[in-house]
Amino acid sequence: MPSTYKKEKPWDTDDIDKWKEDAFTPDQNLGGTFSEESSFATLFPKYRELYLKQSWPMITRTLEKHGIACTLDLVEGSMTVKTTRKTFDPAAILNARDLIKLLARSVPAPQAVKIMEDGTACDVIKIRGLVRNKERFVKRRQRILGPNGSTLKALELLTQTYILVQGNTVSVMGGYKPLKEVRRVVEDCMENIHPIYHIKELMIKRELAKDPALKDENWDRFLPHFKKRNLSKRRKPFVVNEKKAVGKNYTPFPPPQEKSKVDLQIESGEYFLSKAAKERGVREKREEKMKDKMEDRKRKREEAFEAPKEEGEVKKKKKKRKVEVQAEEVEA
Repeated sequence: MPSTYKKEKPWDTDDIDKWKEDAFTPDQNLGGTFSEESSFATLFPKYRELYLKQSWPMITRTLEKHGIACTLDLVEGSMTVKTTRKTFDPAAILNARDLIKLLARSVPAPQAVKIMEDGTACDVIKIRGLVRNKERFVKRRQRILGPNGSTLKALELLTQTYILVQGNTVSVMGGYKPLKEVRRVVEDCMENIHPIYHIKELMIKRELAKDPALKDENWDRFLPHFKKRNLSKRRKPFVVNEKKAVGKNYTPFPPPQEKSKVDLQIESGEYFLSKAAKERGVREKREEKMKDKMEDRKRKREEAFEAPKEEGEVKKKKKKRKVEVQAEEVEA
C-alpha cells in the first residue's frame, strides 16, 4: 500500500493552531440531561455581604448562560451553585464552584466571572500555616505586595495572571503553568526567599523564550544561582589556634552544674526557717542596706564642708620629709 505521509496537504498551513480547544456547545452533549444534581456551597465573611448582594444579578446572568443555578443565603452567609436540566457542560459546575470560592476570598465579581472561560484556572494558596510568628508572617506577606504593590504588579505581568493577597490566603487566576510558578514564588516568600529573585529568573526566561535557537536547550547556564546566606549563624574560623586552647587548661568535661536557689537556702539553713523568721531576715538585710546607703550619703554631704588644704602646709611637709631623709643618709 503506498504511503500517504509524504503527500502534499494544502489544508495544513503554519497559521493553524493544532492545540486549540474549541468551546463546548450544547450540540456536543450527546448524553442529554444529567442523571443526578451536583451542588457546591461555600461560606463568605460578613464584610462581603453588601458587595455580593449588589453584584449577584450579574453573577446569576453569567451562570445562566452555562445552565447553572445559584443562590445567595444572607442569613447563613453562604453561596450555593447547582446543576439544572439546562446544564450541558459537565465542567461548568466545577468552574462555578471555583467562582464562588474566589468571591468569598474578596476577588471582584467582574474578574471572578472570567473563571468560567476555557483555559482559565484558579488557585487559593493558604499562607498562614507556613509561618508561625504573626509579626514575621505580616512582614513576609507585605513582601509579596512590595512597595506600592510594585512586586505584585511585576509578578502579574510576567506570569499573565491575576493575584490578590487577602488575609491568610493568596488568590491566583490564570493559565495552568503560570499558576505553578506563582505558587512557587509565594511559598518561597513565606520561607524567607525574596520574590525579586524569582522575578529576575522569570524575566530571563521570558527573553530566552523569544530566541528560537535556544528553544530546545537547557537554560540553567543562563539563570542566576543565588547562594543562601543565613547570617544568624556564627561564622566558624577555618584555622583554630591550638595554643590558645592549650593555655586555658582545656578539659572535655562540662563545668559543674550551678546550685539552684533551693540548694543555697538549704546550705545556709534559711530553707528550714519559719515564714516569720524568713520575713525577719529579709527585713534585717533591707535595713542593713538602707543603713549603708545612708552612711554613704552622709559622708558625701560632709565632704562638701571639709576645708581645702593650703599650699603652705604642703610645702612645709615636703621640707620636713627632705630633712628627715638627709639625716638618715648622714647616720648611715
